[in-house]
Amino acid sequence: MAVRACGLIIYRRLQPAPSSNSIEYLLLQTSYGTHHWTPPKGHVDPGEDDLQTAFRETQEEAGLQASQLTLIEGYKKELHYPVHGKPKTVVYWLAEMKDCNTEIKLSEEHQAFQWLKLEDACKFAEYEDMQAMLKEVHQFLCSRE
Repeated sequence: MAVRACGLIIYRRLQPAPSSNSIEYLLLQTSYGTHHWTPPKGHVDPGEDDLQTAFRETQEEAGLQASQLTLIEGYKKELHYPVHGKPKTVVYWLAEMKDCNTEIKLSEEHQAFQWLKLEDACKFAEYEDMQAMLKEVHQFLCSRE
């Protein structure tokens, strides 16, 4: 059976005026393995729905409450890839920080975080599917302005 995980692509706008240059994405660096960079995400617990998992994991890994975020309607993405030879599905939603100065509080699972513009976020996110998703999200956000 495929491993299932869910998370949120979190962004903030640095200026009130819409501009693709004012958008930054939150990536967390894992404390384990290859110390890769990823949005907050994690495995679905029994009895949880996917979106509940995404919000719980975001709170556990980045210290952000659901009330500090605005879920953006119309964007949901599934990534499929193998991990240790087993299929994995990760479902992402898009969420905006209500206050771009809100403090990020990392759990032991992560050792660092960065707010990154699209180009840098794609450099930090080594995996092609993650880079493609970030570009897709950026296009989605820019098309709504």
